[in-house]
Amino acid sequence: MPTPSAAEHFDALYEFDREPVTEDRLVGPGYFAGSLAGEHVAATEFVIGVMFVNWGASVRDMFVGLAIGNALAVLTWTLLCAPIAVRTRLTLYWYLRSIGGPWLTVIYNLLNAVLFCILAGCMITVSASAVRIPFGIAPQVHWYPDDIRFVLVVLAVGAVVVGLAMAGFKKLAAFASVCAPWMFLMFIAGAIVALPGLAQQAGLAGVSSVSDFFTIAERVVWTGRTPDGSAPMGFWKIAAFAWICNLAMHGGLSDMALFRYARRSSYGLLTAVGMFLGHYLAWICAGMMGAGAALLLQQALATLDSGAVAFATIGWSGIIAVIVAGWTTSNPTLYRAGLALQAITPNWSRTRVTLLAGVATTAIACFPFVFTRLLDFVGLYGLLLAPAGAIVLAEHWMFPRLGLTQYWAHHQGKALNWPALVAWVGSIAVGLGLERAGVLHLFFLFVPVYLLTIVSYIALASVAGARVPAPAGASGIPGIERRGMAPAPVSVRRNSPVGTIAGAVAAAALMACLWLPLRMLALDATTAAAGLPAMQAALLLATVVYLVAGTTFYLSRYE
Repeated sequence: MPTPSAAEHFDALYEFDREPVTEDRLVGPGYFAGSLAGEHVAATEFVIGVMFVNWGASVRDMFVGLAIGNALAVLTWTLLCAPIAVRTRLTLYWYLRSIGGPWLTVIYNLLNAVLFCILAGCMITVSASAVRIPFGIAPQVHWYPDDIRFVLVVLAVGAVVVGLAMAGFKKLAAFASVCAPWMFLMFIAGAIVALPGLAQQAGLAGVSSVSDFFTIAERVVWTGRTPDGSAPMGFWKIAAFAWICNLAMHGGLSDMALFRYARRSSYGLLTAVGMFLGHYLAWICAGMMGAGAALLLQQALATLDSGAVAFATIGWSGIIAVIVAGWTTSNPTLYRAGLALQAITPNWSRTRVTLLAGVATTAIACFPFVFTRLLDFVGLYGLLLAPAGAIVLAEHWMFPRLGLTQYWAHHQGKALNWPALVAWVGSIAVGLGLERAGVLHLFFLFVPVYLLTIVSYIALASVAGARVPAPAGASGIPGIERRGMAPAPVSVRRNSPVGTIAGAVAAAALMACLWLPLRMLALDATTAAAGLPAMQAALLLATVVYLVAGTTFYLSRYE
């Protein structure tokens, strides 16, 4: 029997690209908690946390504004995205085809894939910012690379990311499940290590209370002032950014691709793991790491990339953390891009399309513009994709209640649902007009654009044919392609002596990753700086032990 090619092997990893996920393939909350934590305690957290410091955020803005914005994001996932995903068991990319027709799907998925490739490229760039350090490559803080060796590093990192994304959802969740607890501790470790030096800078002898912590934060981290004296980012902008940071995934329903595997829609609440560990605590810790690294290196924070910040505070463990954080974020982002492109290339498998998207993503990653315009890009890409979610939301939930026909465009044989396209493009035009005129900031456009899309789509569809009843006998979601998947293999959870020992070792290593930096808090700035190399070496040992033992534990129980 001939040996299957690599392409044939990956093609076998079919993941319900054009049909609903079957009951036997649903997964429990552990997969989602691990995947969401790994995705959102991630590479861009290093960048965004530092940007808030440079943008002049205040302590109140960070601790209260981020809490409000992240809570709104969790509710959007739970109330909008997860219920539709669980009810349809489809990706947005295929469900939109039943609503908008093939041409709207082509337009949306091309835009979606391009934007996701850019975002995934940003993550690869962040990982490469850490890999560059052993090779003596200077920080890449311009929009273009100024060292050919950095390009070579990006190509190597991109190859790993693309391979993991091709492996599929469960492999991504498994990878993230092992890495997520340790990555989170690395953010905490970096913030703790920075505190003695920051305390001295703030005029304090050390950190002995919560009050001391907030005094340091107010005086030398989130001061409410920008380095160039420009107007700082205010409370509501920070809250809005935290809400829209993943707008395409929750309000835009792109995370239907993940939640279609959920047993219940309440799994949407598990996004709180990612939001409050990643987009709250990790952003706060990254800001402190950035301020501490700038102090240790005696350089302006704006001249440092993520790799430099992590290496200055927690050494080689920081390098590994930045690399892994980039992988765990870019993998699911590239996975979504592959699903989007696969929906408009019916003769191609998801893995082959993911490979194509990965090549484009890696090319984008060679240009490190992530450090200059990330926040604006995040706001814009969410705004461009969110109206598709509004259209699906309107047709899925509101049409039946308003007496309109679901999937009316498909039933009438329309290749393009023009009311959907007009509502989408028109609402975006109105939103960008408001932003250009100075009426609303980019971060605030989501709500009016989303509501305008819903209202205009309902009104236009009503006069375009949505009041015509569905053909006799029509039921369910049209356009589904049944492949007839074999039942999922029974997953046996094993208990082995090796797994038990590895689990205990991994837990001890995680405790060490927290205990080692905590010891630094009792030291003054001079003593802490002198002891930093020894702490970094011990932290690296604990990191290696955890990654080996944690992987062994996972494989012994779940593979």
